[in-house]
Amino acid sequence: MTGHATRVALTIAGSDSSGGAGIQADLKTFAALGVYGTSAITAITAQNTLGVVEAAVLSADLVTAQIEAVAGDIEIHAVKTGMLGDAAVVEAVVAAIKELDLPLVVVDPVLATSSGSRLLDDDGLQMLVAELLPLALVVTPNVPEAEVLSGKRIQSEDDLRHAARRIHEMGAAAVIITGGHRARYSRDVVDTLFDGHQFSEFRAPRVDTPDTRGTGCTFASAVAAHLALGHALGDAAERAQKYVAGAIRHSLSIGRGSGPLGHFWK
Repeated sequence: MTGHATRVALTIAGSDSSGGAGIQADLKTFAALGVYGTSAITAITAQNTLGVVEAAVLSADLVTAQIEAVAGDIEIHAVKTGMLGDAAVVEAVVAAIKELDLPLVVVDPVLATSSGSRLLDDDGLQMLVAELLPLALVVTPNVPEAEVLSGKRIQSEDDLRHAARRIHEMGAAAVIITGGHRARYSRDVVDTLFDGHQFSEFRAPRVDTPDTRGTGCTFASAVAAHLALGHALGDAAERAQKYVAGAIRHSLSIGRGSGPLGHFWK
């Protein structure tokens, strides 16, 4: 880290009681990468490695109050959004980002859990596309999320690039479509960055493990952490991919489902 100035990131996301994803994964990622983490919790979930049992979205006013309390006191250098739950919360987050002029916004468009539970309702999705994406420095969908956002099936490289362009046209300054969900037989995971002008690809060897819980949250948080540290977007994306690959290699086989990443592997 340059000098001794503390760099601070804010995560706005849901709580995962099992600690593998959401706010808990975000804060571990920030800490592992040398960034001080702050948080605004949008929803409480009862979940474990097998999936979400129950979830309650917090009031939009309480989400706003958390963001205002943190940003009114501490200088924020990057922001990551995750599970937002419903349209009222999306609207509150959008208003807070604008009002407080929060910088370097990384949007992880969390629409469902890997086990299929919906984490954002239809109105919330429309609000996310219309209001939040235009505030994003970068949005980090996986392939299923990119399909929902772009309205296109992704079955080829061309489809993927077309989807990235469409999501960029919706207002996000840049798009990273993460490759973990693509052809599971491929030897590498390829993350594709479109910055509005050109495409870049980042490759990491695929790790064969079922313990990949919280990968999307961790990747987006790692991008935000590296942006907070002053790295350019392409550099942040590449570093984030390497960090996540290491965390997957050191993932923990706990619980009866998909175990969490080993965030402190470095």
